[in-house]
Amino acid sequence: MNTNDAGEATLSVTDWLDASFEREVAGGLAAFNRAQLGPSHQRDLAVSVYRGGDFVGGLAGYTAWDWLFVKWLWIRQDAHGRGFGARALAAAETEAKKRGCRGAWLDTVNPAARAL
Repeated sequence: MNTNDAGEATLSVTDWLDASFEREVAGGLAAFNRAQLGPSHQRDLAVSVYRGGDFVGGLAGYTAWDWLFVKWLWIRQDAHGRGFGARALAAAETEAKKRGCRGAWLDTVNPAARAL
């Protein structure tokens, strides 16, 4: 970021993420969070869902700072309505509790996901 003596900043908006930009922002945020919250003890967490030996979806996330963070939850369209998403989420929650988690973070842009 460029600044002048008056403390004003120059902003740049783009439609892509440069790898060095992403490293800088992620690294800065990680350092800030460590200073504020202590070590994250981050661990990946994945739940794979199979039906009859075929992969039909899964959940990808991680645990950190005693929270479960769900990044993605996807079930193949032809497997919808069978409770696989709810079972994947329940399995992730069970594992998160074993890891000492006390909360979970999940967001979605799909209003139909509220039923999950």
